[in-house]
Amino acid sequence: MNNNRPLRDLTCKFLPPFLKGGRGGFSGVTNFFLNGKSSQPPLRKGGEFTSCYTTPLTKDLLICLILVITTLAVYVQVKDYEFINFDDDEYVTDNPHVQAGLTRESITWAFTSAHSANWHPLTWLSHMLDVQLYGMSPGQHHLTNLLFHILNTLLLFLVLRQMTGAVWRSAFVAAMFALHPLHAESVAWVSERKDVLSTFFWMLTLWGYSRYAKTPGIITYLPVLIFFTLGLMAKPMLVTLPFVLLLLDYWPLNRISLPPCLLPPAPCSLLLEKIPLFTLSAASSIITFLVQKDAGAVGSPEVYSFKFRIANTLISYVTYIGKMIWPDHLAVYYPYPRVFPWWKAGGAFILFISVSLLAARAVKQHPCFITGWLWYVGTLVPVIGLVQVGAQAMADRYTYIPLIGIFIMIAWGGHEIIRKQRYGKILLMTIPLIILMILMALSWRQVRYWKNSTTLFEHTLEVTSDNHMAHFNLGVALNKQGRISEATKHYTRVLRIKPDHFKAHTSMGDILIRQGKINEAVEHLSQALRLNPRYAGALNNQGIAMMKLGRNEEAIKYLSRALRSNPDLTEAHNNLGVLLFKSGHTDEAIRHFRKALEINPDNTEARNNLEKVLAIQKK
Repeated sequence: MNNNRPLRDLTCKFLPPFLKGGRGGFSGVTNFFLNGKSSQPPLRKGGEFTSCYTTPLTKDLLICLILVITTLAVYVQVKDYEFINFDDDEYVTDNPHVQAGLTRESITWAFTSAHSANWHPLTWLSHMLDVQLYGMSPGQHHLTNLLFHILNTLLLFLVLRQMTGAVWRSAFVAAMFALHPLHAESVAWVSERKDVLSTFFWMLTLWGYSRYAKTPGIITYLPVLIFFTLGLMAKPMLVTLPFVLLLLDYWPLNRISLPPCLLPPAPCSLLLEKIPLFTLSAASSIITFLVQKDAGAVGSPEVYSFKFRIANTLISYVTYIGKMIWPDHLAVYYPYPRVFPWWKAGGAFILFISVSLLAARAVKQHPCFITGWLWYVGTLVPVIGLVQVGAQAMADRYTYIPLIGIFIMIAWGGHEIIRKQRYGKILLMTIPLIILMILMALSWRQVRYWKNSTTLFEHTLEVTSDNHMAHFNLGVALNKQGRISEATKHYTRVLRIKPDHFKAHTSMGDILIRQGKINEAVEHLSQALRLNPRYAGALNNQGIAMMKLGRNEEAIKYLSRALRSNPDLTEAHNNLGVLLFKSGHTDEAIRHFRKALEINPDNTEARNNLEKVLAIQKK
């Protein structure tokens, strides 16, 4: 008698059609779940598994449940968190297209815009859907990120277990992925929706490829192509996924046989089947480079030399692993150091080469090492700094997918080492449990720093030095709270570290205008415009300064330039409307007030101005 029969019948009733029949992919998982055995053949002769494996459905359900509960225990606190003033304004809070929700115009904008120096329409659509469903409640936006992180964790477990048959090692990798503090940034930062969303499609692509590897054909290949395309439309960092699929062909899918030499070139058939994927990667890379270069995100060689970037690349590879082992002093922004000590870059190079050689040497006996190491090294290439994008030296969020490779090395390699010890079985139970408990505690603490802008950037300043970005954003947060003198100190510190920070000059000008120090404000704003003549914020503030000085014609020119740079700048529309009304151009003033309200219906100042002008016009 089969004691699992009622559960099997109930599960079959609710399984989606693609999980019920056929030979490939999750059809094997279905048999595995429901019958306690798998239809797939042994994975590697003489390797990890040489016979069919059996695992009750309840064990997998229990693992999934534990993964969900532990992840929620760490991250559920984000439901009470705020948006932060670093990128969340561009992605949500000050973005009128996103705030409009899912409309025809906003959807068109999502597919045609290169806003924020990226082309990722699915990311924009996900933010728009959040606004459509929840409005501007930040907690709900955070919970969407958390939902995707949980789904990614479960998919990672299921895919690894499907490919390798190693239940507990797959669960350990998934738990490390779910609970490691380095991943807090990707989950607790609303703007990093692109991370968790693109990884969701990464995992679905792996699932599709696992199915295709067992039953090759157009029908099984299409999901791979579709999920990969969707992933690239969420974040272009997925361009390395075709290379990862080649690694998985070797281990654990065993589609590449190893000759006496080291890793051979992949068979032509395996390369040919991935040509569509490589083509999509190339197209995405070109689009991303052009978009980021046009937006000024790609630094010129004069900013940081190629030699400097090579040193930063080697150090970053090692530093990420160091932070994985000892996740302390994590920050939202790591500025480039002024110089790299030669011993630091040299030591990183030696360590990098040493690990690479060890992984290559163990390629036959422990193939998981070469797959895990090349997964880590390869998936970091787009963001490791060889092509300078932005001013950060490294970022925790960049490890969201790459560290899976290291986790695989730890899980499979650690298992091989520990099981040979005297108390191997006990150690295999206790060591992973201790590691995960420590990671839970550290991640819970790290997530707390993301509560709001003030806590985040105060912590960043505690763990980094000469961090102009953290000083500036903390100044913005304090300014918004009315703590003007504290904000001024941070803006001053920014300009001491980075005198060409045009946004800090603009913010100083804004404070000085409110303090009535118009001439000093004009000096800062003029400097900001020398550094960036098209910066709408500086143009708007300079227009206000000219208004205060009674130079209305100059003010109109500055405000008009601000709107040419940023047509959605509500404050500039309102200020220009006031000036035009004073100049007797009532109809144009009304048009700007209405445009300001169209962009931001909650702008009470523009609404009051419009009502006053309409009342006067009516009289």
